[in-house]
Parts: sequence; structure tokens; C-alpha cells
Amino acid sequence: MLKSVTGGSFIIEDVDYPTVVTPDQLTDEQRMIADTTRDFVEGEVTPHDEQLETLDYDLTVDLIRKAGDLGLLGADVPEMYGGLELDKVSSTLINERLSKASSFALSVGAHVGIGTLPIVYFGTEEQKKRYLPELASGQKIAAYCLTEPSSGSDAQGAKANAVLSEDKSYYTLSGTKQFITNAAFADVFIVYAKVDGEHFSTFIVERTMDGVSIGPEEKKMGIKGSSTCPLILEEVKVPAENLLWEVGKGHLIAFNILNIGRFKLAAGSVGAAKETIELSANYANERTQFGRPISSFPLVGKKLAEMNVKTYLLESMVYRTAGLMDDAMKDIDFSKPDAGVVSAKAIAEYQLEYSINKVFSSETLDSIADEGVQIHGGYGYIQEYKVERIYRDSRINRIFEGTNEINRLLIPGTLIKRAMKGQLPLMEKAQALQSELLSMVPGRTFDGTLEQESHLIAMAKKMFLMVGGQAVQKYQLDLEKEQEILSHLADMMIQVFAIESAFARTKQLIDKRGEEKAANAIAMTEIAVHEAFDVIESLAKESIASMESGDTLRTQLSVLKKLGRRTPINLTARKRQIAEKVAYSSKYVV
Repeated sequence: MLKSVTGGSFIIEDVDYPTVVTPDQLTDEQRMIADTTRDFVEGEVTPHDEQLETLDYDLTVDLIRKAGDLGLLGADVPEMYGGLELDKVSSTLINERLSKASSFALSVGAHVGIGTLPIVYFGTEEQKKRYLPELASGQKIAAYCLTEPSSGSDAQGAKANAVLSEDKSYYTLSGTKQFITNAAFADVFIVYAKVDGEHFSTFIVERTMDGVSIGPEEKKMGIKGSSTCPLILEEVKVPAENLLWEVGKGHLIAFNILNIGRFKLAAGSVGAAKETIELSANYANERTQFGRPISSFPLVGKKLAEMNVKTYLLESMVYRTAGLMDDAMKDIDFSKPDAGVVSAKAIAEYQLEYSINKVFSSETLDSIADEGVQIHGGYGYIQEYKVERIYRDSRINRIFEGTNEINRLLIPGTLIKRAMKGQLPLMEKAQALQSELLSMVPGRTFDGTLEQESHLIAMAKKMFLMVGGQAVQKYQLDLEKEQEILSHLADMMIQVFAIESAFARTKQLIDKRGEEKAANAIAMTEIAVHEAFDVIESLAKESIASMESGDTLRTQLSVLKKLGRRTPINLTARKRQIAEKVAYSSKYVV
């Protein structure tokens, strides 16, 4: 049983690796759900792939409804409202398997995630009964409307306005929402507007309401098979009972739903990364140059290995987070009036981890897609080869659900706020470290499997505490202005969470299979930890140099050097080992 874990605590505590949820622990029921999703994509969606990319609304809607018939739209909807009420690991598997459907996966994702979940978590009993059964079946399709022409990441800077009628029976909404996924065919819109231009609130708006209109399709770089249009509201009379939760609570709904959206984006990225590896490995095995397949050339093999290692990290991180979500949300009773308050608290517990997932997944997939194109050579630039589309489609992920820059500021910002509220002993740990760092760090030898890697993860956390504690002490309330340092702290946390997730998973595999059968996972973990440690040490050094100078700087760098003591490993041999396995299997391997 997974014990309750405080959000953000991973950076100051050791991981209890047996309790971490991994994709290697799936039940038969979860595997069946994954297989059902895969079969649906391969049998119903893939045959229409080219037609979907032409933005065929009718086909998209028809396929969404077929997905609803299979229950794939109701994973996160309670059973009492027509859904399946699955655990988060199961819904993560659906997201991952759907990713092979390209733009169609985005259409489904926007509907089941940010489109439907606001009603699941924050709707009244009447709203849930009215909307959720048809949303879970696909009879109605949802869209999420937050962004405006003049406000993106600054959501509360929205100008859309809502005015309550004198008899308090309806709100009049006016404004324009920009870049709305599914807008061309959605029936239900989750719309954010300010009541009386001041109180940020959320409304359920129906397409059939007078004054609702849809602007033209945007001409996009990628995700061309998904609808992206403006939503125009001209004095739309929305019944008062369509207010979601309470006036002035829109920011809580928006931020928490975006948190879920960030995680679901990461789950989809896992599937896309695996598909890119499969496409690239197959191509590298079939393409011959100088009399042999290019997969046999070390530099191509190195790419395949590094793509596989990054995907292992990402997959480990995503399912670890799914497990945390399941633990946080397991006791929510969606039929009770306080479900919104309880949901908001449960979702917010791991908001830091959701941002970590979002940043790491989007940048990892971009890197993997880029290398996939490179392996394909000139053919990777041709639309006939799917890797070209994956490359274009992946780019939006660094902008979706809050830009990566915004999320990088949120990660350390959230951690510090939690510490200030007494939810995490962050500053106590940082102060305790100060006295520890004054003494010499003795050299150590490591003989056991992953012993040095375990030590390096612990040292990476100390580096974070060293830099973070120094930054808080130096800048105090002005730290929010030091965005470069905050970004470095975020990247250190991202790297730690990624490698620790992989480490915990590999330790479980060793316990389950033995070291010989877990050899690939061990090699990938060793590669990941040592390469991440280089990044973390460099970020720490740069941060310290931006805060200190002279003797203080030299002292701090000396301490950092002590924390960074390690014995290098043969990365080349390990990457060749992974490359051989990927090429032989022609797919992602663990």
C-alpha cells in the first residue's frame, strides 16, 4: 500500500522505493484497459489517419463517440454519473495508448481532461447529473476556455466579463477566448470570466445559447487534425445555475484543472516517445549505408540508447505521479457538497510534481522527436514519414497548460510557499545542512549495484538545499525577482525527481527479477544518474557564482566540489548495451 507522501517532500527526504508506483506493477484489469485503447486506436483511428489530419469534424466526432461506447471517455467520471471511475494509473494508460492517434488524441484529451474534469470535481449535483453522462458517452463534447487574445499565462488578467441579472436568474457573458481546442464541434464550454469585471469565476456555457459563435480555424504548425478556434461571447445569457462552484473561485478551478492537464500531457508524451523510438529503430534497421544497417553504427546507436533512457525516466516519473494522485484522491465522495473543496486540496497536494512532469515530458519528447528525424535523415523531413508529424506536433507541448517558463517558476515557488506554511521542513533541512557542510565530506567507495547512484541522488538533494537555502537567505521576499536562480532550482528538482523515479523503479525490478534480468534498467539508471548529476552540479555552480564572489564564492565552490566527488563510469559501454537491445527489439525496451 502506498503511504501518504507530502507533495514536494522528495527533494528533502529519501524515497521509500518499494512504495513507488511503476508501470511494471499493472493488474490484469489495467492491462486489459490498455489493450482496449490500443485496439481502438489501431482498428478505428489509424486507418483514417490521413483524413483526420485534414480536419474532418464529422469523422472526429464519430470516433470520439466510438471511444465513448468503449468507456474510454469515462475513466475519470464517477460511476454514479455514467463513468467508469477508474484509478489514475488506468486513466494514464489510456492517455498513453491514445497518443499514437496524433491530433485525435488531443481532441479526446481536451474533452476528457480539462473539458470534463471541472464538472467532475467542482460541479453541483445537478450539474453532474445533467452533463457528465453525455460527456462520458461522447454524446456531448467539451472544450476548455481560459486563454484570451491578451492573456495567456496571466489567466487572471482575463477581460471576459459576467454580469448577474437583477432577478439573479442569469449572468450575461461577453468576451473572446482564444486557441480553444475542440471549439468547432464542442457542445459544452468551460468558460472563465470576471463577475462585474472583478471576481474571476467559471461558467458552463452551451453552444446553443444565443450569442455564442465560433471564429475561424487557426492555421497551425502541428496538431493539424485538431480544431483550434476562438470562442466569441456576445451578451450570452447563462443561467445562474451554470455557475461552476462559487463566484470568485475560478482561479482555484483553473489552476487545479491545469495541474491535471499538465499530468495528462506528460502521460501522452510517454506514448509518443515510445512510438518515436519504434519508428526510428525500425527505420535504422531497414536503412542500409556502406553495406550495413545504420543501426549498427555507434553514433546512430547512441541516439537510440539516449532516446530509450529518456523515455525510461519519463515513464517512471509519470507512473510514480499517477500513484501519488491515486493516494491523494482515493477518499473523495463526489456526491457530497464539499467535493469541490476536497478535490481542490487533493489535486493541489502534488501541483509541484505536475509541473515537473509537464516540463520534463515536453522537453524530453521534443528531444526524442528531433533525434528521430535525424535518424531518418532526409526522409524525416518528408510528410510521408510519421516522425515528421511527431516532430511538429510535439512543439506545442512546451506552450500548452502553462508555458515551461511559467512552470519553472511555479516549481520552486510552490515548494517555498509550502515551507512557509509549515507543510515542509525545507528551511530546517537547509539550516541543518549548513553545519554539516563545514566538515569534510569523506571519500567513499561503492561496491554494490546502484550504491554510488543512490549516494549521488542524496548529494544532488544536498546541492539543491545548499543553493536554495542560500538563495532564500540572500534574497528573502525578493527571490521571486531572481528568475534565473528560480529556473536553476526548478531544473535541479526536475532532474532529481526524474532520476529518483527511475532509481526506485529499477530497485523494484532488481528485487523482482534479479540483477541479470534487470541489467537494462540498471544500465539506464546508471547513465541517467551520472548525466543528470553533471547537470545538477553545473546549475548549482552557476547559481552560487551569481550570488557570491571572492572568498565566499571560493568557499562555496569548495564545498560543492566535495559534494560532487564520484567515480566516473563507462557511459559509452552502457549506451552500446542499450542500443543493441533497442535495435534488436525494434522498440522501446526496459
